[in-house]
Amino acid sequence: MSTAHHLSPGSLDGIRVLDLSRILAGPSCTQLLADLGADVIKVERPGAGDDTRKWGPPYLRDDEGRELAESAYYACANRNKRSIAVDLTSPEGQAVIHALLADADVLVENFKVGDLARHGLSYAQLHERYPRLVYCSITGFGQTGPYASRPGYDFLAQGMGGIMSLTGTPDGEPQKVAVGITDLMTGMYATVGILAALRHRDQHGEGQHIDVALLDAQVAWLANAGTHYLTAGEAPPRLGNGHPNIVPYEVFPASDGYFILAVGNDAQFARFCSLAGVPELAEDARYATNRMRVQNRTELVPQLKALTVRQPRAYWTEQLERLGIPGGPINTIADVFNDPQVLARGMRVAMPAPGYADGKVELIGNPIHMSRTAPSYRRPPPRLGEHTEDILNALAAGNGFHAH
Repeated sequence: MSTAHHLSPGSLDGIRVLDLSRILAGPSCTQLLADLGADVIKVERPGAGDDTRKWGPPYLRDDEGRELAESAYYACANRNKRSIAVDLTSPEGQAVIHALLADADVLVENFKVGDLARHGLSYAQLHERYPRLVYCSITGFGQTGPYASRPGYDFLAQGMGGIMSLTGTPDGEPQKVAVGITDLMTGMYATVGILAALRHRDQHGEGQHIDVALLDAQVAWLANAGTHYLTAGEAPPRLGNGHPNIVPYEVFPASDGYFILAVGNDAQFARFCSLAGVPELAEDARYATNRMRVQNRTELVPQLKALTVRQPRAYWTEQLERLGIPGGPINTIADVFNDPQVLARGMRVAMPAPGYADGKVELIGNPIHMSRTAPSYRRPPPRLGEHTEDILNALAAGNGFHAH
């Protein structure tokens, strides 16, 4: 397990981000920017804060074992940020936002279309006053189009964006992905857009509006499945753990559970057939090429499953690795966070957090490895309004701002 520590300044050191977002898409974007060194100020509603603070159990606990107000869900996307409690509906709160914008590079928000305009904080209202500001709006359906006014959530976007029609067993109900993958991918696209806009701003001196939507992001990451339809005029079938274009590429039974076999080419298939004691299958015209295996999957796959069930999982995973055939275990979440490779790559992080149980918060690490400006873990997920006083005092000292 990695222990959080201070590193040299990150690649986004000196960039200030005003984070008016909540839930997962926006906060995952701003956490990524924060991990890369940006100073992210999380603006929250006084007394309530980010909705996900209450999305539990489980909740983080204090050093006496009592539940805190921060859920595990909230903690997953809010490290390295400072929290300030501000009422955006009041003139005083809006004055605080403008004081922060005077020194901000990026604003990220996920309000419904038109909501921030009521408080004088839309892109159109801010652009002239802050021409270098990169303003990123994250919504369910975007700033334009017939659905623009609708609220949007990850689950809805998964359904409307097609991924649920592809996920699950052929005779089962449509199935969502178990984590908020549309939110997370939208946050990733937003991050890319922000970095590109900062590059443009630094070259040409102008900010811009970035419009990112959950439905757009979901359609974009249909990727090969979407292009399958656009090319063939028909959607790939729902195959459970199978693959529409590669065979064998799915979950197989062992004598004591299941493992993944992911044969990617004909040579790998021949090696697997030899391992399974049926080298003749690789010579059979029905199965010799991937094209033929895809066409004849209903005959081939049951034959292979009848063979794999004869040996335990460890046998198959060890032999597949020895022969260079892609395959592996199906880990539980507990397995994942105790896996030696996962630990060696720093994907389990213990952040020092005074007042929390054992003085730390355990979080998932950042997967980006950089040789000079690596992501860092500087602040645990903040309590609601934890940094309000410090931020307001700094504003007062810096530009004569007076909080009411």
